[in-house]
Amino acid sequence: MRHIDVYGFDYDYTLASYSTALHFLIYDLAVKELISTYGYPRGIEEMKYDPDFAIRGLHFDTSSGFLLKVDAFHNIMLGSVYRGLQPVPNEEVFKIYEGTHLAITKINPSNFLNGPRRTMHHMIDLFSYPEMVLLSNVIEFFQQKGIPYDPEYLFRDCQQAVEAVHKSGKMYHAVISDIGSYLEKSSRLGELLNRLVSSGKMLFLITNSGYEFVKKGMDHIVGKGWRDLFDVVITKARKPSFYHHQASRPFRCVDTRLYHPTWQKVSALCKGQVYMEGNIEQFVKFTGWYGPNVLYFGDHVYSDLRDPVLHHGWRTGAIIPELEREIRMGNSPEFQRSVIWLSSLQDFINQLKALPQGPRKSELTEEWKRERRELREKLKAIFNPRFGSVFRTYNNSTYFTRRMVRFADLYMSSVENLLKYPSNYTFYPRRTALPHEAVLDFRTSGPLPDQMFPNSSK
Repeated sequence: MRHIDVYGFDYDYTLASYSTALHFLIYDLAVKELISTYGYPRGIEEMKYDPDFAIRGLHFDTSSGFLLKVDAFHNIMLGSVYRGLQPVPNEEVFKIYEGTHLAITKINPSNFLNGPRRTMHHMIDLFSYPEMVLLSNVIEFFQQKGIPYDPEYLFRDCQQAVEAVHKSGKMYHAVISDIGSYLEKSSRLGELLNRLVSSGKMLFLITNSGYEFVKKGMDHIVGKGWRDLFDVVITKARKPSFYHHQASRPFRCVDTRLYHPTWQKVSALCKGQVYMEGNIEQFVKFTGWYGPNVLYFGDHVYSDLRDPVLHHGWRTGAIIPELEREIRMGNSPEFQRSVIWLSSLQDFINQLKALPQGPRKSELTEEWKRERRELREKLKAIFNPRFGSVFRTYNNSTYFTRRMVRFADLYMSSVENLLKYPSNYTFYPRRTALPHEAVLDFRTSGPLPDQMFPNSSK
């Protein structure tokens, strides 16, 4: 950290931590949008928002209408596939996907020239919670009422309804008018920002939200002097387009009294002034900030983290609020006892293979496999009974986790966690064991035999 001279931050879900009340608000506004703009039946109002239904990072497949969980190796997690609010039987999953593995052309067709049309959509940001529940509730309502539907049209309608909640300003006006219900004041956030400034660090803010919304929130969270802490403030940045080299839209100044843009040409980024739009090329030119001495924090893996780390060499920090609960659940005695016993069972099943065949061996193998399945379901339900942990499937990390660790140098539940570390602290990545590095229990003292080391994706 002693090499970091510049700290950058996103606003929504990075500096501003919202309560679940915001998801209820977005969901209710989106339902009204579906009814008023898209002609959906009023009965969908009876389907209420369930904050505990889904987890972050699921995929929605517009070809099947399934909401499903995918691991880091593109395998579908059986038992975590839902049509509406109902689980999809494993046999139907096998039939539709011809197994459980998803080809990369289905997961990310944009990587291929003339690739197939995208059907698998990654619900990766924190605003996806109300969208996932909206999709599932509408599908459930249509299923119950026998209303035929095309999952792709339904997905587009729900997606556009949620986007309209943002673009129309309805959500922003509701939050501003009752900000205490959605945002909490944070003395620790102000303490962190002040500590960074007093340590000689430069601070900047790049957010897609408008200045009025950001100002009201930061005034509430930190206090009215928050702008003095930042060297550069950029609003309505249009991330991820902001980071693309071909982006040509220049910066504009914002009249901080009227919240309107002005018309003069911007030839420098000055402290005390607020800007909007812009692009990465001008940002680097005006500030001289580039490379690994910049550390940028955001909650969205694609909009905030991917391009800065891949194309501009910044260090990045992912803000994952779910991490706090996941760690708490993972530290519970029930979870730790179960995961230790599950690991032991798997070792017993492997060791049982070395014994001679016989009725007792087959009986014991099936008994232990059954107990293993029950333990896996128990561990899954500790986090979420339908989809389990945000970060892992039964054996592997999730697709969400893979993307996050690919694009983030650090991840944490809140930027305020930085207060626990001195500004010159060094973070060392942990060494992880590869399959062929695992300790094996050989019953012979002879030379090591050739071994098959299973990939954890299988």
